[in-house]
Amino acid sequence: MSVLTLLAAAPGGPADAPANTFTAPHVEYRALMPMLVVFGAAAAGILIEAFLPRTRRYWAQVGLSLAGVLVALGFVISNHGMAQTTAADAVSVDGVTLFLQGTILALAVLAILLVAERGTGTADLDAFAAQGASAPGSGGERAAEAAGLRSTEVFPLMLFSVGGMLLFPAANDLLTSFVALEVLSLPLYLLCGLARRRRLLSQEAAMKYFLLGAFSSAFFLYGVAMIYGYSGSVRFSDISAAISAAPHSDVLLLAGIALLAVGLLFKVGAVPFHAWTPDVYQGAPTPITGFMAAATKVSAFGALLRVAYVALPGMRWDWRPVLWGVAILTMLVGAVLAITQRDIKRMLAYSAILNAGYILLGVISTTSKGVSSTLFYLAAYGFATIGAFAVVTLVREGVPGRPGADGSRTPDEVGGEATDLSAWAGLGKRSPLLAACFTVFLLAFAGIPLTSGFTGKFALFTAAIDGGAWPLVIVGVIASAAAAFFYVRVIVLMYFSEPLAEGPVVVVPSMMTTVALGLTVIVTIALGVLPQMALDLADKAAYFVQ
Repeated sequence: MSVLTLLAAAPGGPADAPANTFTAPHVEYRALMPMLVVFGAAAAGILIEAFLPRTRRYWAQVGLSLAGVLVALGFVISNHGMAQTTAADAVSVDGVTLFLQGTILALAVLAILLVAERGTGTADLDAFAAQGASAPGSGGERAAEAAGLRSTEVFPLMLFSVGGMLLFPAANDLLTSFVALEVLSLPLYLLCGLARRRRLLSQEAAMKYFLLGAFSSAFFLYGVAMIYGYSGSVRFSDISAAISAAPHSDVLLLAGIALLAVGLLFKVGAVPFHAWTPDVYQGAPTPITGFMAAATKVSAFGALLRVAYVALPGMRWDWRPVLWGVAILTMLVGAVLAITQRDIKRMLAYSAILNAGYILLGVISTTSKGVSSTLFYLAAYGFATIGAFAVVTLVREGVPGRPGADGSRTPDEVGGEATDLSAWAGLGKRSPLLAACFTVFLLAFAGIPLTSGFTGKFALFTAAIDGGAWPLVIVGVIASAAAAFFYVRVIVLMYFSEPLAEGPVVVVPSMMTTVALGLTVIVTIALGVLPQMALDLADKAAYFVQ
């Protein structure tokens, strides 16, 4: 008789142990396919970096990234109308999730095109350091530049961040939300420090973003612990049920909500958690700035909507007054400080803060109309933002050099982005088409009719009034009037000022940026002139499942 047989027959042995009651969770892979495809493409990108020769990595990474995102977008479209939870109820796939995931993936396609921009024969527009590990100004950096190295690891990093962004608004419990928050944030910390020019400023931006992001994540995690201590669960539906069953609010719950809000409001760039935004936007490579400003805001507001509407609806009378104050501060601070900026990227950063205040109006309304208007505005703002930063990448500092016989400039005669406002004087005369594109985006940010910004603001303000937040609408109108000043100031500067004698160089991009810029202009105008289809889609998508 074997030893195992004796053990099984002995009293208290394995034969007397209770039966295994573990049940494997059901996973609906179709619902998870958009995230799985993006993460799979990111993992394949890592393998390309490890095994493919440097000379062949660029096009392989570009093709893989675009294919992965487009396939994921196809799965999102095929999941239209889905309403279910999966992966042990950790992920919720409903109308809000699908709309936001589709928006994030569409923005990611445009962002990948901007990141893939390497310029034409007369201008080198690569925004990323030749070798991210080399110290600025070192011999290693000069050697990497001389060898013509290209940073292609930015593509899998972007895909990992996109995967986290897809999961963040779909997370149905606080732990999954935290994991998604870290997955989307960590690659961005790295990407912000990889600028090819002004590398010290870029690395400073990455360090600030990392440190403040780590603090906000710690607040978020501490809030998760407190809410778990109150409800005994991290699942949103269980938290909501525990709140409904309690006769009075608990200090532990209120403290947990407050700490949770710090992490979420940090990601959306709301005041008083906005201090990182202008520095990071200014220092990061401009394609990454556009990607962060558009896609991160969509993902973070999606998570904020789910936490507020699914986990904490019973506490709305506690968190709504706080969000009122945050929205007012965000709109006023964003509008006032944007007026004082002389750097175009910092101005757009404060514009992003201002727009975060507008979007908070939809969250505060606590109605389905507020949800749909928030979804629409996130999409409209995201496309306009990607387009605005695409324009910034094309206005470059001129470097004195020896022009060729035909007057063309060689690659080393085009410097970094000319972000000082004075450099944009006379852009309408130097490059009418580029100035017209930037004008469309600025008018959309200002909320001028026949642009997506007007339709989005009208929807948000209407939803806020229906939700009883009409005082916030008054503040929003005042902030919009103030914001119109600094948007129109740039338009006047482009069309009614003489260009500088030693003005910047307006470069001609490759097809990558041209396609991205053209699509964003078309969408920005279309959502202002013919918005009904998008508004109806947002209305149909304004539902949650628990």
